[in-house]
Amino acid sequence: MARALMIQGTTSDAGKSTLVAGLCRLLARAGVRVAPFKPQNMANNAAVTADGGEIGRAQALQAFAAGLEPRVDFNPVLLKPTTDIGAQVVIHGRAVHTLSARDYHAYKPVALRAVLESWARLQEEFEWILVEGAGSPAEVNLRARDIANMGFAEAVDIPVALVADIDRGGVFAQIVGTLECLSPSERARMRGFVINRFRGDLSLLAPGLQWLEERTGKPVFGVLPHLGKLALEAEDGLAPVERTARARLRVVAIAWPRVSNHTDLDAWRLHPEVDFHWWHGGPWPGADLVVLPGSKAVQADLAWFESHGGPALLRRHLRYGGKIIGLCGGFQMLGEWLDDPLGLEGAPGGRPGLGLLSLRTRLDSRKVLRRCRGRLAATLGGAEVEGYEIHLGVSEGPALAHPVVIGEDGVPDGALAEDGQILGTYWHGLFDSAPAFAALAHWAGAALSTEDAVQRREAAIERLAAAIEAHCDWRRMLGVS
Repeated sequence: MARALMIQGTTSDAGKSTLVAGLCRLLARAGVRVAPFKPQNMANNAAVTADGGEIGRAQALQAFAAGLEPRVDFNPVLLKPTTDIGAQVVIHGRAVHTLSARDYHAYKPVALRAVLESWARLQEEFEWILVEGAGSPAEVNLRARDIANMGFAEAVDIPVALVADIDRGGVFAQIVGTLECLSPSERARMRGFVINRFRGDLSLLAPGLQWLEERTGKPVFGVLPHLGKLALEAEDGLAPVERTARARLRVVAIAWPRVSNHTDLDAWRLHPEVDFHWWHGGPWPGADLVVLPGSKAVQADLAWFESHGGPALLRRHLRYGGKIIGLCGGFQMLGEWLDDPLGLEGAPGGRPGLGLLSLRTRLDSRKVLRRCRGRLAATLGGAEVEGYEIHLGVSEGPALAHPVVIGEDGVPDGALAEDGQILGTYWHGLFDSAPAFAALAHWAGAALSTEDAVQRREAAIERLAAAIEAHCDWRRMLGVS
């Protein structure tokens, strides 16, 4: 049976996902058969797996670090929020329900069975499993029926290490306060701590580390440095933007309240020659290219966009020669009509779209989940591209006669406006292929240097693993010699 360690955090975004990814790489490099695992994830960023399901993108990244193809057992329960109090529930890669937070709490025993089924399969195949918690184990209001943090660790009897983000401030209070919120048995399985995102003189932190170890009786395994510009995909929240002084193209992406798969924008966000902005409403920064990313609640997000004057801003953008790309839900918004008769993403009903492409979209209960390969249309240069589809709904209309991509199976997708200013597609990952990115950047108005997304991810994981190896006693944390 596999050995295991669970990484929990004092807060969301403390560094759980990256620590698991780095540890996966270190063990895989040592020839250990290691797998990532997250019992329950809540994120609208999803990846399509080799076995035809969907999991959180963080687990897909961790699988890449471990040298594995993503599979549904790495994240057996995925919650995709559609409102502030409800989410689509994905079990073993397939959407099975849309439940309120209260109803999902009652559903957790069923979800736990799916979690334990996946756990048992991974236990038989791998030597090590590195488990990622969710949010914080200190959320005492969620302790009953917990399957994401200590509830899972206790169910399968595995040790835990706690990571805390010093960049937020109050790191010692984070750690001590978290321990105070745990039960005696939960505190006993806490093996020690990792402090993340440290900047400055480590000698000034040393007295605090000594105090923490004396106060808790548990070791600090390491203090990881702040790794700026770490080009890894964000699990859920929008990744920060670091400005560039040598921009050749201005790109604005709309930050819908329910934005999904915004990692599509990483190729633009991380590019040293792109001035990239997330637009949350408010002053318009000006752009050469506007991207409408995916959405988990298309009609509600479009209503939010309208309430902030977005359609008028897009029309002005087009009058001055700007370009627009719509991805998945953003593609649907570009059409003339949106119909959700079953209420799959909100209240049943329909409403007008932005009217910028002559197509109509109807949501149905069949969810499209597939990886895809093909080429950009000849009018866009014909570059090779690969990606994935993950959406509800079917779009129809005259605009589809001018597709954006042609799959290797000959099936077209997307629409390119006759004036050449607007394009939309259901394919995610469109910008991760260097030739396709170059072609679309040229279409948007600039010749940019290119970098393959896989190579960028590989370099970031190696940088992360090197930092863990240099600044963390990771073998002691794992309990191995």
